[in-house]
Amino acid sequence: METVEEGVGREYGQMKRLFGGEEGDLRRKRPQVAAAEGSGFFSCLPDDLVVAILCRLSASAARPSDLLGVLRACKRLNRLGLDPLVLSNASVESLAIRALKWSASAHRFLKRCADAGNLEACYILGMIRFYCLGNRRSGLSLMARAAICSHMEALYSLAVIHFNGSGRSNSDKDLSAGVALCARAASLGHKDAIRVLGHCLQDGYGVRRSAAKGRRFLLLANARELAVVLSTSSSSLPHCRRLCSLLRDFWCSTPAGAPHPANRFMVEWFAARGGVVVEREGLSLCSYGGCGRPETRRHEFRRCSACGVASYCSRACQAVHWKLAHKAECVPMERWLDLAAAVADGAPAAGGDL
Repeated sequence: METVEEGVGREYGQMKRLFGGEEGDLRRKRPQVAAAEGSGFFSCLPDDLVVAILCRLSASAARPSDLLGVLRACKRLNRLGLDPLVLSNASVESLAIRALKWSASAHRFLKRCADAGNLEACYILGMIRFYCLGNRRSGLSLMARAAICSHMEALYSLAVIHFNGSGRSNSDKDLSAGVALCARAASLGHKDAIRVLGHCLQDGYGVRRSAAKGRRFLLLANARELAVVLSTSSSSLPHCRRLCSLLRDFWCSTPAGAPHPANRFMVEWFAARGGVVVEREGLSLCSYGGCGRPETRRHEFRRCSACGVASYCSRACQAVHWKLAHKAECVPMERWLDLAAAVADGAPAAGGDL
């Protein structure tokens, strides 16, 4: 006799074949879905079983169109696909809405997923509201909801907000709260939180100074990066030469990981606007291109101590950007002053290559 799990698996396979598998185009399959619905293919299935199948589909979706295509397939799938159980299981890839396609309907969809208890939706929508839409209170509330349930990215982002006093005045920085949130994210394995916590311990920033403990945290962050590179490599041999270049805090570079969909959204959001909204108010974006966080007030972010041009929301972004690009671009402020003095005196700029 067929078990419930076997029945769900069989129906799941049938629906994947109907929708064209992983790479299928649901727009071409809609007539088949409608015909199947009218012929009793779906009508003979109880709602609970269809919801269970849709939960598996939403959890394995690789892009937003995978889930949205199911919702547009037929009326019954649209109704059952919006079940809170389905939305709460939606994968982070299915919620990775691009900034260029942002709309009121996309906002409502993320809000519905967040209301269903999807932590990734809470975090992504919280970041969008806080940084892009300027709704600070609502954005903080959504991120806090995810952080309470131990969402690593939400914990780290709240730590950055507390370190910088984002959305408030400079006197409202809460370093102890930032360290506590960073420590919680670090305990869950967030490598940027581990690195920031290491620097806080080394510098005595918001916590009692302990250089030895800080160094151990920095080593742990590097070890986690090394593990990620080795786990994602198809063959260990081509990456043997990278083993000595994986210690970012020891003057060696590491490959940067893919940004979270929330960061990618912010990067695209402000890039599409040419940075006009930020620059018009005299604000800066984080210089690391994979972050996307903007200042919420002037001079909120720390600037590079050498050139004074690059600005960063955190030490983690500074460490990444230094090895990826800024190390080759950074020009000490003294050289700029010397050049300015030479131009003022009428002397030609020596070399001309800063």
